[in-house]
Amino acid sequence: MKYNKPSLSYQDQADQLLNRGLIANKAELIQRLIAVSYYRLSAYWYPFKQPDNSFEANTTLEAVWRRYTFDRQLRLLVMDAIERAEITIRTGLAYELTQAHGPFGYLDIKNFPKVAAAVHKRLLDELHENAERSREAFVEHFKKTYDEFPDLPLWAATETMTFGQMLTMFRSCGKHIQKDIALLFQLTGNVLLSWLFTLNYVRNLCAHHYRLWNREIAIKPLIPHNDPRWHAPNAVSNNRTFAVLTLLRYLLWQTAPQSHWREMLYSVFDDYPEIPLIDMGIPANWREHPLWK
Repeated sequence: MKYNKPSLSYQDQADQLLNRGLIANKAELIQRLIAVSYYRLSAYWYPFKQPDNSFEANTTLEAVWRRYTFDRQLRLLVMDAIERAEITIRTGLAYELTQAHGPFGYLDIKNFPKVAAAVHKRLLDELHENAERSREAFVEHFKKTYDEFPDLPLWAATETMTFGQMLTMFRSCGKHIQKDIALLFQLTGNVLLSWLFTLNYVRNLCAHHYRLWNREIAIKPLIPHNDPRWHAPNAVSNNRTFAVLTLLRYLLWQTAPQSHWREMLYSVFDDYPEIPLIDMGIPANWREHPLWK
């Protein structure tokens, strides 16, 4: 099959949208297309489209743009919460592993009973490359002071990790290490591991500015089966954005109870009352849910 769609000028893109029924000032519409792109915005006007590609009656650029800005603010808050959880888990990894095996114990595959040799070697290679590329003062200081050591102690190496590298190290640990770190959040190791897979996926979505608000979650987190708050009065489904927001709320609740993240999230929703909650898997009375009260 040949691909026959031509590249359209911003003027032609705007004309096409206006001809399909989008209500907008043409000059403003062109500015939005220059700032964001037709293709990116199409994810936010899609719910307003009809089968013949025309827009529903009274669909405005303002309505589409507000979906876009809501999603952007939501992604920023999600990234903020993921960062806090990530730092706590990095800290737990460094503490538990160095207490058990010393500052360089992570270099010995015997201390990671759940990892293949190739995976462990790749992780060590990546961490070594992180340190080689780093210009952080603590890395430079270590290299100058301890030049006989080719690798950083784990408490320093965790500061150079990506989320994916942290996830690989966590999943490679013995169950007792996973359990001790998960207890920081009052979770089991298996549940926390599944949440980290989900958060790694969501973090990548947010980092690449992909749509989040009405997305079905491809990597679904485990829902704690023995905690009734997740199941009543409204069960938290694990396939929509509400599950991600709820598990982030739970993680912060456990480790940063002084955080105002929940209130900032409420404020975003208050600023955009027209956003359909059902598209995110959010029940109407979600703020009264036991995990959100």
